[in-house]
Amino acid sequence: MDYKNAGVDIEAGYKSVELMKKHVQSTMRPEVLTNLGGFSGAFSIEALKHMEKPTLVSGTDGVGTKLKLAFLMDKHDTVGIDCVAMCVNDIACAGGEPLFFLDYIACGKNYPDKIEAIVSGVAEGCRQSGAALIGGETAEMPGFYPPDEYDLAGFAVGAVDEKDIVTGSDLKKGDVLIGLASSGVHSNGFSLVRQIFDLNQEKNADNKKALDTYYPQLGQTLGETLLTPTRIYVRTLRQIKEAGVTIKACSHITGGGFYENVPRMLTDGIRAVIQKDSYQVPEIFRLMAEKGNVTEQMMYNTFNMGIGMALAVDASQAEKTIEAAKEAGVEAYTIGEMVEGDKGVTLC
Repeated sequence: MDYKNAGVDIEAGYKSVELMKKHVQSTMRPEVLTNLGGFSGAFSIEALKHMEKPTLVSGTDGVGTKLKLAFLMDKHDTVGIDCVAMCVNDIACAGGEPLFFLDYIACGKNYPDKIEAIVSGVAEGCRQSGAALIGGETAEMPGFYPPDEYDLAGFAVGAVDEKDIVTGSDLKKGDVLIGLASSGVHSNGFSLVRQIFDLNQEKNADNKKALDTYYPQLGQTLGETLLTPTRIYVRTLRQIKEAGVTIKACSHITGGGFYENVPRMLTDGIRAVIQKDSYQVPEIFRLMAEKGNVTEQMMYNTFNMGIGMALAVDASQAEKTIEAAKEAGVEAYTIGEMVEGDKGVTLC
Protein backbone atom coordinates (compact mmCIF):
# COMPACT_ATOMS: atom_id res chain seq x y z
CA MET A 1 0.00 0.00 0.00
CA ASP A 2 1.25 3.49 -0.84
CA TYR A 3 -0.09 7.04 -1.14
CA LYS A 4 -0.91 6.64 -4.85
CA ASN A 5 -3.02 3.55 -4.11
CA ALA A 6 -4.85 5.68 -1.54
CA GLY A 7 -5.76 8.11 -4.31
CA VAL A 8 -3.09 10.81 -4.01
CA ASP A 9 -0.68 11.08 -6.94
CA ILE A 10 2.43 12.97 -5.78
CA GLU A 11 3.97 12.82 -9.25
CA ALA A 12 0.90 14.53 -10.70
CA GLY A 13 1.37 17.23 -8.08
CA TYR A 14 4.94 17.80 -9.22
CA LYS A 15 3.81 18.01 -12.84
CA SER A 16 1.09 20.52 -11.96
CA VAL A 17 3.67 22.77 -10.33
CA GLU A 18 5.92 22.60 -13.38
CA LEU A 19 3.03 23.43 -15.73
CA MET A 20 1.86 26.43 -13.69
CA LYS A 21 5.31 28.04 -13.30
CA LYS A 22 5.11 30.13 -16.49
CA HIS A 23 1.72 31.49 -15.46
CA VAL A 24 2.88 32.39 -11.97
CA GLN A 25 6.04 34.02 -13.31
CA SER A 26 3.96 36.32 -15.51
CA THR A 27 2.49 38.00 -12.40
CA MET A 28 5.75 38.85 -10.63
CA ARG A 29 6.48 42.26 -9.14
CA PRO A 30 9.89 43.58 -8.05
CA GLU A 31 8.88 43.23 -4.40
CA VAL A 32 8.50 39.44 -4.58
CA LEU A 33 11.43 37.81 -2.77
CA THR A 34 10.66 34.11 -3.07
CA ASN A 35 10.26 31.54 -5.83
CA LEU A 36 7.42 29.11 -6.50
CA GLY A 37 7.73 25.98 -4.40
CA GLY A 38 8.76 27.48 -1.07
CA PHE A 39 6.83 27.04 2.15
CA SER A 40 5.73 30.66 2.16
CA GLY A 41 5.75 33.71 -0.06
CA ALA A 42 7.77 36.80 0.85
CA PHE A 43 6.93 40.31 -0.31
CA SER A 44 9.04 43.37 0.47
CA ILE A 45 7.28 46.30 2.16
CA GLU A 46 9.46 48.73 0.19
CA ALA A 47 6.35 49.31 -1.92
CA LEU A 48 4.75 51.08 1.06
CA LYS A 49 7.57 53.41 2.10
CA HIS A 50 6.12 56.41 0.25
CA MET A 51 2.95 56.30 2.39
CA GLU A 52 2.54 58.42 5.52
CA LYS A 53 0.66 55.69 7.39
CA PRO A 54 0.76 52.48 5.32
CA THR A 55 -2.21 50.26 6.05
CA LEU A 56 -2.75 46.69 4.90
CA VAL A 57 -6.16 45.66 3.56
CA SER A 58 -7.09 42.09 2.75
CA GLY A 59 -9.80 40.07 1.09
CA THR A 60 -10.66 36.40 0.78
CA ASP A 61 -13.33 34.65 -1.27
CA GLY A 62 -14.11 31.77 -3.59
CA VAL A 63 -15.93 31.22 -6.85
CA GLY A 64 -18.97 29.47 -5.39
CA THR A 65 -21.28 27.23 -7.38
CA LYS A 66 -20.31 28.94 -10.64
CA LEU A 67 -17.69 26.18 -10.61
CA LYS A 68 -20.47 23.71 -11.40
CA LEU A 69 -20.79 25.31 -14.84
CA ALA A 70 -17.05 24.99 -15.39
CA PHE A 71 -17.39 21.28 -14.63
CA LEU A 72 -20.35 20.86 -17.00
CA MET A 73 -18.62 22.75 -19.81
CA ASP A 74 -15.18 21.31 -19.03
CA LYS A 75 -13.78 24.83 -19.25
CA HIS A 76 -11.44 25.82 -16.43
CA ASP A 77 -9.36 28.77 -17.63
CA THR A 78 -11.70 31.59 -16.55
CA VAL A 79 -12.84 30.73 -13.03
CA GLY A 80 -9.44 31.77 -11.70
CA ILE A 81 -10.19 35.31 -12.88
CA ASP A 82 -13.41 35.17 -10.86
CA CYS A 83 -11.50 34.06 -7.79
CA VAL A 84 -9.02 36.92 -8.00
CA ALA A 85 -11.73 39.46 -8.84
CA MET A 86 -13.84 38.62 -5.80
CA CYS A 87 -10.87 39.35 -3.54
CA VAL A 88 -9.16 42.31 -5.20
CA ASN A 89 -12.39 44.20 -5.91
CA ASP A 90 -13.10 44.19 -2.18
CA ILE A 91 -9.63 45.63 -1.55
CA ALA A 92 -10.15 48.28 -4.21
CA CYS A 93 -13.45 49.19 -2.54
CA ALA A 94 -11.50 50.36 0.50
CA GLY A 95 -9.19 52.46 -1.66
CA GLY A 96 -6.41 49.87 -1.61
CA GLU A 97 -4.07 48.60 -4.31
CA PRO A 98 -3.64 44.79 -4.39
CA LEU A 99 -0.06 43.65 -3.76
CA PHE A 100 -0.14 39.87 -3.79
CA PHE A 101 -2.47 36.89 -4.05
CA LEU A 102 -2.49 33.26 -2.93
CA ASP A 103 -4.82 30.55 -4.24
CA TYR A 104 -6.13 27.29 -2.83
CA ILE A 105 -7.31 24.48 -5.09
CA ALA A 106 -8.82 21.35 -3.55
CA CYS A 107 -9.64 18.53 -5.95
CA GLY A 108 -10.78 14.94 -5.99
CA LYS A 109 -8.04 13.98 -8.43
CA ASN A 110 -5.06 16.00 -9.64
CA TYR A 111 -5.20 16.29 -13.41
CA PRO A 112 -2.14 18.47 -14.17
CA ASP A 113 -3.55 19.98 -17.37
CA LYS A 114 -6.74 20.99 -15.56
CA ILE A 115 -4.79 22.50 -12.66
CA GLU A 116 -2.69 24.44 -15.14
CA ALA A 117 -5.84 25.82 -16.80
CA ILE A 118 -7.22 26.93 -13.43
CA VAL A 119 -3.97 28.63 -12.46
CA SER A 120 -3.70 30.30 -15.86
CA GLY A 121 -6.96 32.08 -15.02
CA VAL A 122 -5.71 33.02 -11.57
CA ALA A 123 -2.57 34.48 -13.18
CA GLU A 124 -4.67 36.44 -15.68
CA GLY A 125 -6.70 37.92 -12.83
CA CYS A 126 -3.49 38.85 -11.05
CA ARG A 127 -2.11 40.53 -14.15
CA GLN A 128 -5.32 42.51 -14.58
CA SER A 129 -5.16 43.73 -10.97
CA GLY A 130 -1.39 44.17 -10.67
CA ALA A 131 -1.11 41.60 -7.89
CA ALA A 132 1.71 39.07 -7.72
CA LEU A 133 0.76 35.40 -7.39
CA ILE A 134 3.28 34.52 -4.67
CA GLY A 135 2.00 31.15 -3.51
CA GLY A 136 -0.82 28.69 -3.14
CA GLU A 137 -1.82 25.14 -2.43
CA THR A 138 -3.18 22.30 -4.52
CA ALA A 139 -4.71 19.64 -2.29
CA GLU A 140 -5.70 16.28 -3.75
CA MET A 141 -8.50 14.94 -1.55
CA PRO A 142 -9.91 11.64 -2.88
CA GLY A 143 -13.15 10.60 -1.27
CA PHE A 144 -13.89 14.18 -0.23
CA TYR A 145 -14.42 15.61 -3.74
CA PRO A 146 -15.55 13.64 -6.80
CA PRO A 147 -12.64 12.93 -9.18
CA ASP A 148 -13.76 15.53 -11.75
CA GLU A 149 -14.57 18.33 -9.29
CA TYR A 150 -12.62 20.90 -7.31
CA ASP A 151 -13.04 23.98 -5.17
CA LEU A 152 -11.16 27.22 -5.68
CA ALA A 153 -10.59 30.02 -3.19
CA GLY A 154 -8.08 32.80 -2.73
CA PHE A 155 -6.65 35.45 -0.46
CA ALA A 156 -5.29 38.87 -1.38
CA VAL A 157 -3.38 41.57 0.49
CA GLY A 158 -3.25 45.19 -0.56
CA ALA A 159 -2.18 48.51 0.84
CA VAL A 160 -3.53 52.03 1.22
CA ASP A 161 -2.37 55.15 3.02
CA GLU A 162 -4.58 55.53 6.08
CA LYS A 163 -5.73 58.99 4.97
CA ASP A 164 -6.97 57.53 1.68
CA ILE A 165 -9.13 54.71 3.07
CA VAL A 166 -12.65 54.93 1.63
CA THR A 167 -15.03 54.89 4.60
CA GLY A 168 -18.19 56.77 3.59
CA SER A 169 -17.81 59.09 6.57
CA ASP A 170 -17.95 62.21 4.36
CA LEU A 171 -21.14 61.29 2.52
CA LYS A 172 -23.74 64.04 2.35
CA LYS A 173 -27.12 64.76 0.85
CA GLY A 174 -26.77 65.49 -2.87
CA ASP A 175 -23.77 63.26 -3.52
CA VAL A 176 -24.36 61.10 -6.57
CA LEU A 177 -24.01 57.38 -7.11
CA ILE A 178 -22.01 56.24 -10.12
CA GLY A 179 -22.48 52.67 -11.32
CA LEU A 180 -19.65 50.82 -13.08
CA ALA A 181 -20.94 48.25 -15.57
CA SER A 182 -20.51 44.57 -14.77
CA SER A 183 -19.38 41.98 -17.31
CA GLY A 184 -22.44 39.85 -16.59
CA VAL A 185 -23.59 37.73 -13.66
CA HIS A 186 -20.07 37.76 -12.17
CA SER A 187 -19.73 35.10 -9.45
CA ASN A 188 -22.79 35.35 -7.23
CA GLY A 189 -26.27 33.87 -7.32
CA PHE A 190 -25.37 30.76 -9.29
CA SER A 191 -27.39 28.42 -7.10
CA LEU A 192 -30.43 30.33 -8.36
CA VAL A 193 -29.02 30.53 -11.90
CA ARG A 194 -28.64 26.76 -12.07
CA GLN A 195 -32.18 26.29 -10.78
CA ILE A 196 -33.61 28.74 -13.32
CA PHE A 197 -32.03 26.86 -16.24
CA ASP A 198 -32.46 23.43 -14.64
CA LEU A 199 -28.73 22.73 -14.67
CA ASN A 200 -27.99 19.80 -12.38
CA GLN A 201 -24.45 18.75 -11.62
CA GLU A 202 -24.39 15.73 -13.91
CA LYS A 203 -22.86 15.89 -17.37
CA ASN A 204 -25.71 14.87 -19.64
CA ALA A 205 -27.37 15.73 -22.93
CA ASP A 206 -29.95 18.04 -21.33
CA ASN A 207 -27.29 20.16 -19.63
CA LYS A 208 -25.17 20.32 -22.76
CA LYS A 209 -28.16 21.34 -24.86
CA ALA A 210 -29.13 24.07 -22.39
CA LEU A 211 -25.62 25.50 -22.15
CA ASP A 212 -25.01 25.29 -25.91
CA THR A 213 -28.28 27.07 -26.73
CA TYR A 214 -27.67 30.29 -28.63
CA TYR A 215 -29.80 33.25 -27.54
CA PRO A 216 -29.97 36.13 -30.06
CA GLN A 217 -30.50 38.68 -27.28
CA LEU A 218 -27.29 37.49 -25.61
CA GLY A 219 -25.28 37.30 -28.81
CA GLN A 220 -23.74 34.01 -27.70
CA THR A 221 -24.61 30.73 -26.02
CA LEU A 222 -26.00 30.55 -22.52
CA GLY A 223 -22.87 28.77 -21.29
CA GLU A 224 -20.55 31.42 -22.73
CA THR A 225 -22.63 34.16 -21.12
CA LEU A 226 -22.77 32.57 -17.69
CA LEU A 227 -19.09 31.64 -17.60
CA THR A 228 -17.96 35.19 -18.51
CA PRO A 229 -15.47 36.11 -15.76
CA THR A 230 -16.04 38.77 -13.16
CA ARG A 231 -14.81 42.23 -14.13
CA ILE A 232 -11.83 43.48 -12.15
CA TYR A 233 -12.16 47.17 -11.23
CA VAL A 234 -8.72 47.88 -9.75
CA ARG A 235 -7.35 49.82 -12.72
CA THR A 236 -10.65 51.58 -13.32
CA LEU A 237 -10.76 52.92 -9.77
CA ARG A 238 -7.11 53.95 -10.04
CA GLN A 239 -7.90 55.84 -13.24
CA ILE A 240 -10.78 57.62 -11.53
CA LYS A 241 -8.60 58.65 -8.59
CA GLU A 242 -5.80 59.80 -10.91
CA ALA A 243 -8.36 62.01 -12.66
CA GLY A 244 -8.68 63.92 -9.39
CA VAL A 245 -11.95 62.40 -8.21
CA THR A 246 -12.49 61.82 -4.50
CA ILE A 247 -14.37 58.56 -4.03
CA LYS A 248 -16.38 59.09 -0.85
CA ALA A 249 -17.85 55.60 -0.58
CA CYS A 250 -17.75 52.41 -2.61
CA SER A 251 -19.71 49.18 -2.79
CA HIS A 252 -18.80 45.95 -4.59
CA ILE A 253 -22.15 44.53 -5.72
CA THR A 254 -21.80 40.85 -4.92
CA GLY A 255 -24.07 38.32 -3.17
CA GLY A 256 -27.15 40.09 -1.86
CA GLY A 257 -27.27 42.44 -4.83
CA PHE A 258 -28.23 46.08 -4.32
CA TYR A 259 -30.27 45.63 -1.15
CA GLU A 260 -27.47 44.09 0.89
CA ASN A 261 -24.37 45.75 -0.53
CA VAL A 262 -25.28 49.40 -1.13
CA PRO A 263 -26.16 50.03 2.56
CA ARG A 264 -22.68 48.81 3.53
CA MET A 265 -21.17 51.94 1.96
CA LEU A 266 -23.47 54.37 3.74
CA THR A 267 -23.26 56.27 7.00
CA ASP A 268 -26.10 56.86 9.46
CA GLY A 269 -28.67 59.40 8.30
CA ILE A 270 -27.91 58.88 4.60
CA ARG A 271 -30.04 56.85 2.21
CA ALA A 272 -29.22 55.93 -1.39
CA VAL A 273 -31.97 56.38 -3.97
CA ILE A 274 -31.32 54.47 -7.19
CA GLN A 275 -33.17 54.97 -10.48
CA LYS A 276 -33.59 51.56 -12.10
CA ASP A 277 -34.09 53.08 -15.55
CA SER A 278 -30.83 55.06 -15.42
CA TYR A 279 -28.94 52.37 -17.34
CA GLN A 280 -29.68 49.38 -19.56
CA VAL A 281 -29.98 46.14 -17.58
CA PRO A 282 -28.11 43.37 -19.49
CA GLU A 283 -30.29 40.85 -21.29
CA ILE A 284 -29.08 37.87 -19.23
CA PHE A 285 -30.88 39.28 -16.18
CA ARG A 286 -34.08 39.88 -18.13
CA LEU A 287 -33.88 36.33 -19.47
CA MET A 288 -33.41 34.85 -15.99
CA ALA A 289 -36.26 36.85 -14.50
CA GLU A 290 -38.63 35.76 -17.26
CA LYS A 291 -37.57 32.13 -17.50
CA GLY A 292 -37.42 31.59 -13.74
CA ASN A 293 -40.44 33.76 -12.89
CA VAL A 294 -38.19 35.61 -10.43
CA THR A 295 -39.62 38.78 -8.91
CA GLU A 296 -37.89 42.08 -9.53
CA GLN A 297 -37.21 42.51 -5.83
CA MET A 298 -35.51 39.10 -5.69
CA MET A 299 -33.44 39.87 -8.79
CA TYR A 300 -32.08 43.06 -7.21
CA ASN A 301 -31.57 41.20 -3.94
CA THR A 302 -29.52 38.44 -5.58
CA PHE A 303 -27.67 39.72 -8.65
CA ASN A 304 -25.63 42.77 -9.66
CA MET A 305 -28.16 43.59 -12.41
CA GLY A 306 -25.43 45.06 -14.59
CA ILE A 307 -23.67 47.20 -11.97
CA GLY A 308 -20.59 45.58 -10.49
CA MET A 309 -19.36 48.53 -8.45
CA ALA A 310 -21.12 51.62 -7.10
CA LEU A 311 -19.25 54.80 -6.18
CA ALA A 312 -20.45 57.85 -4.30
CA VAL A 313 -18.86 61.14 -5.40
CA ASP A 314 -19.62 64.83 -5.14
CA ALA A 315 -22.15 65.85 -7.78
CA SER A 316 -19.61 68.21 -9.33
CA GLN A 317 -17.32 65.25 -10.08
CA ALA A 318 -19.91 62.93 -11.64
CA GLU A 319 -19.00 63.59 -15.28
CA LYS A 320 -15.28 63.41 -14.56
CA THR A 321 -15.84 60.02 -12.90
CA ILE A 322 -17.80 58.66 -15.85
CA GLU A 323 -15.21 59.88 -18.37
CA ALA A 324 -12.32 58.40 -16.38
CA ALA A 325 -14.10 55.04 -16.17
CA LYS A 326 -14.73 55.06 -19.92
CA GLU A 327 -11.06 55.83 -20.55
CA ALA A 328 -10.29 52.69 -18.54
CA GLY A 329 -12.65 50.71 -20.78
CA VAL A 330 -15.63 50.46 -18.43
CA GLU A 331 -19.05 51.98 -19.05
CA ALA A 332 -20.33 54.09 -16.17
CA TYR A 333 -23.65 55.76 -15.38
CA THR A 334 -25.14 58.15 -12.86
CA ILE A 335 -27.63 55.81 -11.21
CA GLY A 336 -28.78 57.67 -8.12
CA GLU A 337 -28.10 60.11 -5.32
CA MET A 338 -27.80 60.40 -1.56
CA VAL A 339 -30.69 61.80 0.45
CA GLU A 340 -31.36 62.32 4.13
CA GLY A 341 -33.10 59.36 5.74
CA ASP A 342 -32.67 56.01 7.37
CA LYS A 343 -29.52 54.21 6.30
CA GLY A 344 -30.52 51.95 3.42
CA VAL A 345 -31.40 51.91 -0.27
CA THR A 346 -34.51 52.73 -2.26
CA LEU A 347 -34.91 51.51 -5.83
CA CYS A 348 -37.46 53.37 -7.91
